[in-house]
Amino acid sequence: MAGKNRFKTKIGGKEYTFIGDASDEHMETTARILNNQLAQLKNLSKGVSNEDAAILIAFNAISDQLKKQLELDKINNKAEDGED
Repeated sequence: MAGKNRFKTKIGGKEYTFIGDASDEHMETTARILNNQLAQLKNLSKGVSNEDAAILIAFNAISDQLKKQLELDKINNKAEDGED
């Protein structure tokens, strides 16, 4: 576990400890964005549980990640085609 950082934060009012390579600043920003998204979702959908909100946020995050990967793949393919 050399080089790994431990980061403690509250998300949705619950304490969590994350372990990873990212800086504290990165982890703080990630936690802040997640808390903002959680608050927005709970505000829009009053009866949603924390678990359901977490699933919805995770689904949206993975969907966004897939879209970005497809965009990156297209850019890389265009760059490779241009090298020929």
